[in-house]
Amino acid sequence: MTARLCLGQLAQLPAGLRPVPSPGDVSVGVVHLGIGAFHRAHQAVYTQKAMGADGTSGWGVCGVTQRSRSVVELLAPQDCLYSVLVPGDDASPVTVVGSVREVLFAQDGPEEVVDRLARPATKVISLTVSEKGYRFNPATRRLSTDDPDLVADAQGRPPVTVIGQLVAGLQARRRQGGPPVTVLCCDNMTSNGTTLDQLVHDYCNLVAPAEADALVSWMETHVTFPNTMVDRIVPATTDQDLATAAALLGMEDRAVVVTEPFSQWVVEDRFAGPRPAWDKVGVELVRDVAPYEEVKLRLLNGSHSALAYLGALAGYDLVSQAVGDQALAAYVRALMDTDVTPTLAPPSGFDLEGYKDALMARFANPALRHRTQQIAMDGSQKLPYRLLNPVRERLAVGAEPHHASLAVAAWMRYVSVARADDGRQLEVKDPLLGQLRAALAGRSAPSEVADALLGVRAVFPADVAEHPVFRRLVVEALGVLSEHGAVGALAAYGPA
Repeated sequence: MTARLCLGQLAQLPAGLRPVPSPGDVSVGVVHLGIGAFHRAHQAVYTQKAMGADGTSGWGVCGVTQRSRSVVELLAPQDCLYSVLVPGDDASPVTVVGSVREVLFAQDGPEEVVDRLARPATKVISLTVSEKGYRFNPATRRLSTDDPDLVADAQGRPPVTVIGQLVAGLQARRRQGGPPVTVLCCDNMTSNGTTLDQLVHDYCNLVAPAEADALVSWMETHVTFPNTMVDRIVPATTDQDLATAAALLGMEDRAVVVTEPFSQWVVEDRFAGPRPAWDKVGVELVRDVAPYEEVKLRLLNGSHSALAYLGALAGYDLVSQAVGDQALAAYVRALMDTDVTPTLAPPSGFDLEGYKDALMARFANPALRHRTQQIAMDGSQKLPYRLLNPVRERLAVGAEPHHASLAVAAWMRYVSVARADDGRQLEVKDPLLGQLRAALAGRSAPSEVADALLGVRAVFPADVAEHPVFRRLVVEALGVLSEHGAVGALAAYGPA
């Protein structure tokens, strides 16, 4: 029987694959809410390297999984060790990460999560729970205060929502006289730290006034919410990835994460207290994250969404296959150049053309089996940041954002028809799916579908939805998609 990766098997690995410092010596200093594959391939890797760079061992991660205990079931038998597989990287195709030292399933023990957040040893609380995990309206960027789970959490039950867990932890920390703590949102949202700060304050309005006032006052001097930008493509792990990692390690690892060589993390340098030596291992600590964030959200994520919806409709399962279609690749580059680039103010010295070239190469990487339908999930939460913000800015200067409108129309067709052009069923997962289907009931003509979905204010702000030029462009694009399919649409919406 093949041995399974765990602390007892570390000595069997080549020295170059063993994490430094030894995981057995590492204590928890970071609590991460939402320990999915992205965190394990990104922030946890930087934290591992940071401890190795400055010889510290107090920045281990306690990871909290929110929706299922599957991550616990994968990691716990391996003493929370796992490997990161980078296909095509001949220098270091696999590494073992030991920075994660605990993993909890929030619904099994919410009180334990709150306790871990409140402990004095916890200096950083980070989050990757996806946009929908915050239970807010992406159009207004305010908390959905009528959400029954949020209301129940605020009334004092053991919290089941991420915001409820975070605030309960901060409340306990304040009552215990705990030290300052930095809260790092690492999700793909505009001004993510500022947004999370506002959501926490919105939640405090649901809490008993005396407790809320004391907490808000305490947070002013004890908590910061820096903005961040994260970038690394992390597709779902396949059976082949598990087999490849096992061959490289010489032992079984059931918690492999697979990713690309590229990785970037930009953080606003505004910490409430100590932090890992991330700056020594490539993390950019800056005064203003916004220019980096807009470049990434609008170019990478916006293009990813366009590829996902158009690619899935055209019958492509993988992003690399979609961008291998010359017409689709040309469309994506035209989207970048004509509808996105004019809205950007990149950091000084930033090579925007080189960045776009690199993005196209990253999308085309065949070693990353990134599914179009995986990216297509939760579109109602993603569109405002990735596509609607640049649409708004182009409309404001009198431009007609044809390419971005086609991407929005492709989302509309994806959720309204749920079939590829060849008839194959598409998987539609979205937190607003019930609301979207209710709006679409009995509507099938392009103008009807467009008006129904443009009327969903949780997705489309009124100034965008009611703009006559944008409505016309979306209706036209839906008409082309309906009549000619995605392939036909791409012929019409190619290079500018």
